[in-house]
Amino acid sequence: MCGIVGYIGNKKATDVLINGLSKLEYRGYDSAGCAVNSGDSLEVRKFKGRLSVLEENLNENPLNGTLGIGHTRWATHGAPSDVNSHPHLNMDGTIAVVHNGIIENYLQLKDWLISEGKVFKSETDTEVIAHLIDYYYEGDLLDAVYKAMAKLRGAYAIGVISKDHPDKLVAVRKESPLVVGIGENENFIASDIPALLKYTRDVYFLENGEVVYLTKDEVKIFNENREEVKRDIYHVTWDAEAASKGGFDHFMIKEINEQPKGIKETLIRRLDENGKIKLDDIKLTKEDLEKINKVYIVACGTAYHAGLVGKYAIEKFAKIPVETDIASEFRYRDPFVDENTLLIVVSQSGETADTLAALKEARSKGARILAITNVVGSSIAREADDVFYTWAGPEVAVASTKAYTTQLVSLYMIALDFAIKKGTITEEVYRQTIKELEFASDKVQEIINNADKIEKIADSIKDAQNAFYLGRGLDYYIAMEGALKIKEISYMHAEAFAAGELKHGTIALIEENTPVIAIASQDYLFEKMISNMKEVKARGAFVIALAKEGNKEVEKVADKVIYIPEVSDILSSILTVVPLQILSYYVAVKRGCDVDKPRNLAKSVTVE
Repeated sequence: MCGIVGYIGNKKATDVLINGLSKLEYRGYDSAGCAVNSGDSLEVRKFKGRLSVLEENLNENPLNGTLGIGHTRWATHGAPSDVNSHPHLNMDGTIAVVHNGIIENYLQLKDWLISEGKVFKSETDTEVIAHLIDYYYEGDLLDAVYKAMAKLRGAYAIGVISKDHPDKLVAVRKESPLVVGIGENENFIASDIPALLKYTRDVYFLENGEVVYLTKDEVKIFNENREEVKRDIYHVTWDAEAASKGGFDHFMIKEINEQPKGIKETLIRRLDENGKIKLDDIKLTKEDLEKINKVYIVACGTAYHAGLVGKYAIEKFAKIPVETDIASEFRYRDPFVDENTLLIVVSQSGETADTLAALKEARSKGARILAITNVVGSSIAREADDVFYTWAGPEVAVASTKAYTTQLVSLYMIALDFAIKKGTITEEVYRQTIKELEFASDKVQEIINNADKIEKIADSIKDAQNAFYLGRGLDYYIAMEGALKIKEISYMHAEAFAAGELKHGTIALIEENTPVIAIASQDYLFEKMISNMKEVKARGAFVIALAKEGNKEVEKVADKVIYIPEVSDILSSILTVVPLQILSYYVAVKRGCDVDKPRNLAKSVTVE
């Protein structure tokens, strides 16, 4: 996820670009840059670091021009650096491109363009776009963009300017957001509305596959067939703070709503043309896997809960013994680690202090390190032998939601890749499971579409002092994450228990109207969970059950039921956690808590 701004008009372009980008830093903040058409040439400034680095440079060395594009980056292809920052140029510096999204076939295009004599400077997929447009450019910028689009595969939004066209800006929306701002003798493009509000509240929302052609006096929108389309102007009535949250009340609920996109992107970036998983540059061969006699998954907090699901998946699919450990405990118990150990570390930020220390400890003993993180170029990514990036985009809310679900998808993909290489699952099971993962984003969206029903359930428990989460198998791990979420943001005391342990002490805590959230998504354990619900119900508990659609038996024992779409047992975790996130959010809101910034917590724990 990155932020794009483009401007054409009578104002100094860099003033508009910097202001707009400052409203988009939530979309990316590891580098920033801009390109301005000065009339004689394209002038580019781009730097690693926060937007302030670019701003300071422009204050000292201004760029003059009224046409420009700007970008704030969340690194995907290539670590944060000046060279990898946007905009990217063709070889002679006459075409500049900013880009948000992913070009899935960039490696094939890059090889072809190199064979055609193009020279690349960066590690990014974006640079391919600049060279591709240049390849097709014969004086008509719009025509060259359309021809380049025909070659590009993926999800992207791009803005393009050319030295030869000081009065034109071309932009494309393909699966990634892009809006057009309409002003007086000036027009704009941006990834999100907040970037435009200082200058205009009149916008066009582009549809998928559309191309927009802007001058300072005109906006033309074309469809994929290059037919001009008419679009109604939308007048924005939100205030700036609400707009930065995309109209949502909090970043947390915005990020919950972004999960279908994050799940989809994390998956499709790793599927080849045959629908098989390719783990980026991870070079774990069948021979490497056969040497591994132990896998550790090490993480903290929410990432640790994802690791528990990962343990289940790797053992189930790949038949390799896995131990999941809390990073702060792992490093102090002298774990059995050697050159035949694979250590998988999971961290949203890539900077979690205990996880980084555990990584270094295991490396010193010869272990191979595979990192799962959301931040390109982070400390954990740099220290690891192999890196698997989640594509959740930046998370602003302290309570993790979309990072967690993309971590689950990553771990499932790693488990499947290991299994097919080792021959521990059939080709049929492998492909069926991938196909089901492809539908996961749509099923998560179904749950989100019914958030109002979950909000009503939150009313039933918002005043409770204690809550208990129960589950068996994978559902127990999801119960742990659900309990953590409601603790983090609503300050309600909550604990998760393996449902089979109820009679070993836990049931003594059940009082009249104590909320018990019972997760029953595992078909082979469903009857046992029904029995557990009856046990707590008999002691006066208020039971909220999570079950798959069709399992109506649960309505006989629960006070409230939340249904999830039909899904195989092993992949159910991707779905079951989402209602728990939504429930936690609404309980916190109804208790008057600061949802995005819960007390005593920080987004990234960089100290022990």
